[in-house]
Amino acid sequence: MLYLDTAATTPVRREALEAAWPYLTGTFGNPSSHHAVGEAAAAGLEDARRRVAAVLGVRRSDLVFTAGGTEAANLAIKGLALATPRGKHLVTAATEHEAVLETVDFLRRVHGFEVSHVGVAADGTITAEALRAALRKDTTLVSLALANNEIGTITDVRALAEVAHEVGALVHTDAVQAAGWLDLRGLGVDALTLSGHKLGAPKGIGLAMIRGRLPVEPLVHGGGQENGRRSGTENVAFAVALATALELAETEREQKAARLAPLRDHFLERVLTAREGVLRTGADPRHAGARLPGHASFCVSGRSGESILLDLAERGVIASSGSACAAGSDEPSHVLTALGIPREVAQTAVRITLPADVTAAQLAAATSALEEVLARP
Repeated sequence: MLYLDTAATTPVRREALEAAWPYLTGTFGNPSSHHAVGEAAAAGLEDARRRVAAVLGVRRSDLVFTAGGTEAANLAIKGLALATPRGKHLVTAATEHEAVLETVDFLRRVHGFEVSHVGVAADGTITAEALRAALRKDTTLVSLALANNEIGTITDVRALAEVAHEVGALVHTDAVQAAGWLDLRGLGVDALTLSGHKLGAPKGIGLAMIRGRLPVEPLVHGGGQENGRRSGTENVAFAVALATALELAETEREQKAARLAPLRDHFLERVLTAREGVLRTGADPRHAGARLPGHASFCVSGRSGESILLDLAERGVIASSGSACAAGSDEPSHVLTALGIPREVAQTAVRITLPADVTAAQLAAATSALEEVLARP
């Protein structure tokens, strides 16, 4: 079997598992306990926080460990919006992940916020001019992903953060898909969220970076852990695993991108000419920095995306149609329809996301299998 769906999840790295193991066994204490066993766990937690802060280039006090990327996004968006008195206007994009869109919609429905959606180009890119047109003097928060999970398009968050800050708005970026692929330092954002299981840490651990000076309304109330921003006994073992996986991903990032991007480009060239009606979705990978290097996505007019995936699975190739969070839905991708792709075409979507260790021979075999599938009527 060849697994080509790393945008959905990745296997746990051995190094992350080994780093976590002591905190599941001998050093098992509650980090809030004031005795030797608890203090040892607290030391492990703070070391993990220090290591993550070093990778992100932020202060340790800016970091909040959560149960995953979705909780982290909820904390950053709700927490900042509800604690900021400047206004009740939010800006996001219709192509964002459901974790962002549903959170923003909650603030609209329950707390009376107004929401504007920034204009998105057909390839998923967002310009400074488009964001400027959506901003208002009372904009509280802008939330835009650093890289889109379904189409791989990269957003110039640094430039957009500068535009948002011109009107005093705070900026959150969902970096779940970008972590391990892009440099997360110096983005100029006020909040950033990521998920451990996209990096080789276990499922059930995430992170919110929220600048320490900013007030945050907690989602979870209780004992006041994580500097009062997220109550509940911390998952020390998984925090250590996240720190380990993030460090490794950062060390390997440039070499991985340089190796995988040419493989992905050759794969896409063959797929796009395999039959008529194959449409690449997302940014053109020939434009440097426009797309995640291990990400390929396309639609096949006249074919069912699900049937293509089933045929590939029979040939030992595992891929997806897009976001795992929307798997099983009969509705077409909200990302693709927001880009102007007709609903019937959007339902034919296929997404290929490469693991770091995929070989040229493996991908060539997968490409041949896909060409065989696409050749069928």
